[in-house]
Amino acid sequence: MNKIWIFLLITSLSLGSCIKVSEETPAPTAPLFVTSTLPPTRPGLSLPTDIPPTSTSDPSTTTTPGGTASTAQTSCKDSAVLLEDVTVPDNALMTRGEKFTKTWRFMNTGKCNWSGYTIAFVAGDRMETPDSSPVPQTEAGKTVDVSVELTAPSIDGAYTGFYELKNANGETLSIGTESSFWVKILIGNATASTSGPVPTTSGGTPISQPSGPASCNYTSSSSYLNEIASLINNARAQNGLPALAVNPQLALAAQNHSMDMACHGLLSHTGSDGSSVHERIAAAGYSASYSEEIIYGSGYPQTAFDWWMNDQIHRDAILNPNAVEMGVGYAYVADTAYGGYYTVDFGRP
Repeated sequence: MNKIWIFLLITSLSLGSCIKVSEETPAPTAPLFVTSTLPPTRPGLSLPTDIPPTSTSDPSTTTTPGGTASTAQTSCKDSAVLLEDVTVPDNALMTRGEKFTKTWRFMNTGKCNWSGYTIAFVAGDRMETPDSSPVPQTEAGKTVDVSVELTAPSIDGAYTGFYELKNANGETLSIGTESSFWVKILIGNATASTSGPVPTTSGGTPISQPSGPASCNYTSSSSYLNEIASLINNARAQNGLPALAVNPQLALAAQNHSMDMACHGLLSHTGSDGSSVHERIAAAGYSASYSEEIIYGSGYPQTAFDWWMNDQIHRDAILNPNAVEMGVGYAYVADTAYGGYYTVDFGRP
């Protein structure tokens, strides 16, 4: 009996010593940082699944007084203004094959800091420009110079390349009231024009355009016309068919229709005046025993060609043995449904 009481006494003293030590532990001298966490799971309690994870390492996120994480860049307003052409003013005269640098100066007029932004080539004459070029990091309210390296074409003419400013998500920013900006150059004896090239005969004599679609401020691309013609003739050669000669009357009909589609924002074989392809070809002065037309909206020449070749009806038109001549048209108008509008008219006298 005495042994039992001695054991209990020792046990009580030991517990008391443990409690005393715990109570006398000094408070930490450094402040405590409390991290907000979800409450522990209890039986019958389901935690919400829509609470976004927080991160202390991402400087772009902030925490509101309510404790909700939000991304600063997603709530800011993005806008820009093109201040000036630093180099290569519009319609600058270049020599064939000349390498040059085009530089634009922008102002970040929005509230977002620019990081990961680019300028992207979207239409017109590529002039060996890359698909996109980086924009240096730019704080809101600051200006920045952005450049692209280009090479002048080897054929005399007027050339225009169109670009857009894109944010880190690939979304296009408006540049003032426009969505695109450009570089325009002249080579040789070419003159500045806003209404595209005028088709000519094989001797170089301009063909008078018949009355047709109303003109607008569109731009064409001689390099796009040549590329489409080359792609078509290469495809015909690979399939054992003769190349098609480029006919000036068919080229006139095709260019008129591309201009009509671009100026009216439509993509159709029926013209804005209700004309058919056969009527347009006849109006251009081409007497056809066979004629056919293919069209496409937006993209580069290779994009248009690939789409045509992957669609049986359009592929058959390109590889039709009845065709002996063709004409290609292209017109670009910003802020339309497709931007660029392609037309190819095939014919046989």
